[in-house]
Amino acid sequence: MLALVVLSLTWGYTWILAKQGLAYSPPFAFAAERSVGGAIALFLVLKAMGRPLALPAPGPTLAIGLAQVTGFMVFSTWALVEGGPGKTAVLIFTMPMWTLIMAWLILGERIRGGQWLAAISTLGGLVLIIEPWDMHSSLFSKFLGVTAALCWAIGTVLVKRLRSTQAIDLFSLTAWQMLLGAVPLVVLALIVPGRATDWTPHYVGILIFMSVVSTALCWWLWIYILDRVPAWEASLSVLGTPVVAIVSSRLVLGEEFRALEIAGIAMIGGGLALLSLLGWLASRRAGA
Repeated sequence: MLALVVLSLTWGYTWILAKQGLAYSPPFAFAAERSVGGAIALFLVLKAMGRPLALPAPGPTLAIGLAQVTGFMVFSTWALVEGGPGKTAVLIFTMPMWTLIMAWLILGERIRGGQWLAAISTLGGLVLIIEPWDMHSSLFSKFLGVTAALCWAIGTVLVKRLRSTQAIDLFSLTAWQMLLGAVPLVVLALIVPGRATDWTPHYVGILIFMSVVSTALCWWLWIYILDRVPAWEASLSVLGTPVVAIVSSRLVLGEEFRALEIAGIAMIGGGLALLSLLGWLASRRAGA
């Protein structure tokens, strides 16, 4: 539970920092810089802990890195350029819907009883915030956000499948998927025309925080959570993140709340509360 709270709060505010960081760096360069920084931080910790540095399960780890790092970073950063941080975060957190479908088809995970109510409430709240019926907003931005969500969902299912078949050190997996996923981002940053990064103290501070905390620490926490709960449950549990992003965006950037957004936030909060209650009751029954 503590890991989920830290993850939701940190990732939620990260969208504000990412929007600010894009004022100093072009999108692909920004994605590459934070991914490389995250990989360096993870390998330094890996070395300090005396963990093995060998590449675990090369094929699956590469696939996870391409989906969960390269694909996610490219489309989420691009979506952030096209739209506001609150809206972008919510679009990307359609990820649980795709994870539900993929986990059912690929992993055989089932949703039972009151879990359906939690799923319907959280996803229904997400729909209210996204407003897919609003054709006046940027369809391209929505496409980018949903594509990022699909990449994340694919990575989520791949991690679960790999961990179910092989005993792999979680920290090593996180470090290598970050490094392998960062390579295509560096190539994109070099070949796509764009302005030079403005290395101001403010940008360096944003980059350090996003590399070490938002990218390295939080991706490790995410894989840690995936290792302990079903993929769909982990996905729904981090839906608190877009709520934090929306509130932070309003407070920091001065955006206004709308009635549907408030209703959506309430539905997501209710779904998360129900999911937590069901998990607590299940743990009590298991311990009895």
